[in-house]
Amino acid sequence: MKGIRSGFRALQSVSPAAAAWLAERLFFTPPRQRSELPAAIEALLARARRFELRVERRRVVGWRWGEGPAVYLVHGWGSRANRLLGLAPPLLDAGYSVVAFDAPGHGASGRGMSSIPEFARTLEAVVAEQGAAHAVIAHSLGAAATALAVAWGLAVRRLVFLAPPADPASWVHAFAQRLGLRNDVVARLRARSEARLRMRWADLNIPRAAQGMAVPLLVAHDENDEKVAWRDGAEIAAAWPGARLITTTGLGHGGVVRAPAVARDVVAFATAPEPGPPWHDESERLECELFYRELRWAHAV
Repeated sequence: MKGIRSGFRALQSVSPAAAAWLAERLFFTPPRQRSELPAAIEALLARARRFELRVERRRVVGWRWGEGPAVYLVHGWGSRANRLLGLAPPLLDAGYSVVAFDAPGHGASGRGMSSIPEFARTLEAVVAEQGAAHAVIAHSLGAAATALAVAWGLAVRRLVFLAPPADPASWVHAFAQRLGLRNDVVARLRARSEARLRMRWADLNIPRAAQGMAVPLLVAHDENDEKVAWRDGAEIAAAWPGARLITTTGLGHGGVVRAPAVARDVVAFATAPEPGPPWHDESERLECELFYRELRWAHAV
């Protein structure tokens, strides 16, 4: 890290534009990790229907199981689809289909830079190809991308966010501090990325966007999360109308995805039946409208 800091110190003094170009590539390029998969996950992947599509000229790889209403799984930064596949068996047992994909720059999908807007556009494209989303279950940065896709108009009945960040754009401050970047170089990095991604960093603030949301949301966040502070999830849940917050202890950032107790709550919420109207035919509807106004307003809410 000392060598990298020294290199940036020299580069930004000679060419701030070049330093911003390099910093942008580092900030938006996800780490790629390979790890042995549990046998159950390997077997699950072997049974999947694998699909591929192009999203903004980039290859995206995904998998589908089952035939029922679709529940989409969205992984986090530097991760891949198999991270969330522990949720697939109970969803399939409940009669739902499961769709997962590796976001651009991750897993089996095309390499290179990635970002929250690219995650969001990929989710939109996958849903357009694979069919309507009953629910989306998303982890970490994938939750921020899902919120962005919903703000853009993605139709979904239920949302689950696991360890979601409230304001991912703020992560650039720690990145700049580690590399010793000057403020003017960070400003160039921001301007370059906003032009490339066709959106403002300010639009990535999830609590701000949450105020206009109507989709039922469950947030699960561990108070000992070492990567995304618990207060981020709590802030999102407080700002999102009607959202429910589950707080865990001792699971950490990744453990909240794997914990059986959390999985039970997540699957129960994602597959909960939608409330129906309080009438069965037109005569009951008229009676409700005329004589049971409080019931009518309860249904409207």
